[in-house]
Amino acid sequence: MIWKNWAGTVSADPARVYRPRSADAIAAAVREAAAAGLTVRALGSGHSFTPAAATSGAALDLSGWTGLVTADVRSGLVTVRSGTTLRELNAALDMLGLAMANLGDIDVQTISGAISTGTHGTGARLGGIATQVAALDLVLADGSAVSCSARERPDLFTAARVGLGALGVISAVTLACVPAFTLAADERPMPVDEVIARFGEFAADNDHFEFYWFPYGRNALVKRNNSVSPGGRPPGDPPHGGTARPPITPLDPPHGGTARPPITSLDPPPMPRWRRFWEYEVMENAAFGALCRTGRAVPKTIRPLNRLAAATLSRRAYSAPSYRVFVTPRRVRFVESEYAVPRESVLDVLAELRGAVPRLADPVMFPVEVRVAAADDIWLSTAYARDTAYVAIHQYVGLPYQEYFRLFESIAAAVGGRPHWGKMHTRNAEHLALLYPRFADFLRVRDETDPERVFANPYLEQVFGR
Repeated sequence: MIWKNWAGTVSADPARVYRPRSADAIAAAVREAAAAGLTVRALGSGHSFTPAAATSGAALDLSGWTGLVTADVRSGLVTVRSGTTLRELNAALDMLGLAMANLGDIDVQTISGAISTGTHGTGARLGGIATQVAALDLVLADGSAVSCSARERPDLFTAARVGLGALGVISAVTLACVPAFTLAADERPMPVDEVIARFGEFAADNDHFEFYWFPYGRNALVKRNNSVSPGGRPPGDPPHGGTARPPITPLDPPHGGTARPPITSLDPPPMPRWRRFWEYEVMENAAFGALCRTGRAVPKTIRPLNRLAAATLSRRAYSAPSYRVFVTPRRVRFVESEYAVPRESVLDVLAELRGAVPRLADPVMFPVEVRVAAADDIWLSTAYARDTAYVAIHQYVGLPYQEYFRLFESIAAAVGGRPHWGKMHTRNAEHLALLYPRFADFLRVRDETDPERVFANPYLEQVFGR
């Protein structure tokens, strides 16, 4: 079996492939592989751009280990098997009247892969997906099954929530969910200079804010998503700069139905199905994909095509269940690098990037994405102990990207930027130890749980040093 990641930039040929369908089978596979002297890596959906899951040893394909284990609607605690994709999870939660408080814009990742690499959405008062984890079940290198939480084995819990699979194989994840909620979405083109000038305002005044800057165009695509109902906001946070509301209380779905409040006449209406198909499938995927293929075939057209993409952005305002607003179909393949920078430094990073990109020998087809997140306490989270802005750069597959990515990495590194664990970068353990105050604590927990490096691979050797 030849395994490849989504972008086609990483491949591996595992010596063995296990397809466990129970926690006991995961443990048995780890024991058997370790006894044979093989390293072990769990496979998710392959959406990481780094070789985090690649192995020449034993690969654990968790695609048959999916679904909810337990769900307590009153508390919002839901336990899900580790191979479950975010798409499957969102659908299951919606049927229970529950939701994730925050998500990224792609839902093909498994829940275990998403948390292990630090996947995040956007929201100045919200953290990444790993901050929504209440407990983990893991299989350690000796095949033993353990559970951890803030109260039970807290160091293991704090390390494993963003652990890159270095501490064990996650078999189940318990999530702290919120009542299902509706988001009012506002997506519109705006002059990029205005977006940058109002960055602090937009980040503070919206539950979820991000923008896409097209390097050769005048406009950015600005996305502002705000909760119609309170489930998507952190307890006590004031919406849109208003007065703080009471903390969220558990909510049971009426008569087994959804707990989401109905959309009112004050909210933008749902987007018609035809319009959604036109905007996201035709324009953002089919048409943009055609522009990208043209640019790859004739590179001198990339700058005008990028300007055309920025000039044809449309305004959209609609209401929908939160997970349908968070997630956008992505069918145009790309490579990506992303850095988390201190929020107070992001405008300087963008200014340098805007000045340097037009001078690159190889032009850039894809837009740059900018998001925000709150500080958290997870040792290897890119938002550990600091309010964060994320800057993600992309290039269409098959186009040169190395000079662009090196340039961006140097700009982000100058302000203490931390690379996303699942996206392309060149940082090693020597650099990363300076960026994460609890890096040594993570290595200590790794030594305790996997002294023989059963879960090692070359990428982990790069980022952890041993």
